[in-house]
Amino acid sequence: MIDKSQLVTALVQQLEVDLDLQMRAAMMARDEATNAESRAKSKWDTRGQEAAYLAAGQAKLAEELGHAIAVYRTMTLPDTRPPARLQVGSVCTIECAGGNLHGFIGPRTGGTQFVVADVTYTVVTPASPLGRAVLDHRAGETVYLVARGKPQPHRIVATF
Repeated sequence: MIDKSQLVTALVQQLEVDLDLQMRAAMMARDEATNAESRAKSKWDTRGQEAAYLAAGQAKLAEELGHAIAVYRTMTLPDTRPPARLQVGSVCTIECAGGNLHGFIGPRTGGTQFVVADVTYTVVTPASPLGRAVLDHRAGETVYLVARGKPQPHRIVATF
């Protein structure tokens, strides 16, 4: 069994990589917005304005990643040995139609994937449909999510 603190460390490292990428993208968009060639040549030319909007959005995403990193660095991990119920900070394996999902129940950055010991983990937040479904359930239980108009079983195989 892997130590959950190792998972959080790997997740923070992935988020730092994502943050660096996001900050570089924001700087490039800002440079584009302020470039002399981006100045409007007519009232219909919105290239500079679009680049400014993009830069603002990229900067906002970078800020959110920075906040998420701070949250994960100070996060207290619960003791979730079986038969404990899943909660924020739990790690689980969920069996679904597409195969197994190795999930880390996190407070932010849902969908972020990171690798530890050759296993890919996905952050699942309580705000997501899967997170809402599995929260407070235990290993061995099955939850159902509607996909394509039909309930699909998702069995919680393991928790720690």
